[in-house]
Amino acid sequence: MTKKWAVDAAHSSIDFSVKHMMISKVKGSFHDFSADVTADPTDLTGADIRFSIDVNSIDTRNQDRDNHLRSADFFEVEQFPNITFVSTDVKKTGDDEYELTGDVTIKDVTRKETFTVEYEGAGKDPWGNEKVGFSATGKLNRKEYGLTWNQALETGGVLVGEDIKINLQIQAQEA
Repeated sequence: MTKKWAVDAAHSSIDFSVKHMMISKVKGSFHDFSADVTADPTDLTGADIRFSIDVNSIDTRNQDRDNHLRSADFFEVEQFPNITFVSTDVKKTGDDEYELTGDVTIKDVTRKETFTVEYEGAGKDPWGNEKVGFSATGKLNRKEYGLTWNQALETGGVLVGEDIKINLQIQAQEA
């Protein structure tokens, strides 16, 4: 049955990783985000999903790096405070698996992106609230969104990779 769902931010996360110096990965999270979801959790094919991420909430466990990411070299949070996602299509690919396509807007660039989504299940919390869980993964090329800052390394290659891997863990309850 289709219902409105509210994301439980205390039990949800938006994480990312990017290659650093071509030899390791830096991981980070966005702590402040909201979502409007209207869906039948057992069949997402007709879902309407809208996310908004507060870019200022970025956390890579390094304040100097986080401030650099907030600057005009990257996200320009003063001018573009949010990253948004609006679903445009959902295709069932397996028992509890889907391809979720939508418009991602970072800074002033909007592009279609597809994420793999898995329905993790449903249950009632100790207070009788119905909860549902989902995980989603995907990959974005940061340069396609105007996030082009980089630095060449003496040994060849660059400081920051182009591909950003995204991992969402979402728990929601009926709104």
